[in-house]
Amino acid sequence: MSKMSPAKIRSVKPKKKCCRSSKRCTKCPVVLHRLRKEHAEDMSAKQFAKALKKARAA
Repeated sequence: MSKMSPAKIRSVKPKKKCCRSSKRCTKCPVVLHRLRKEHAEDMSAKQFAKALKKARAA
């Protein structure tokens, strides 16, 4: 499981610059934007883990 939880998604401060690596980090602004777009704060922990995996992979 990741260190980030659905409740913390709103308070996480993104990094200044996108890393653009093959598997993006959890504080990457692109990943946080994708999660907020999917309303990740309303998801269960299991759904959030899947959404986070998908957001980091793309």
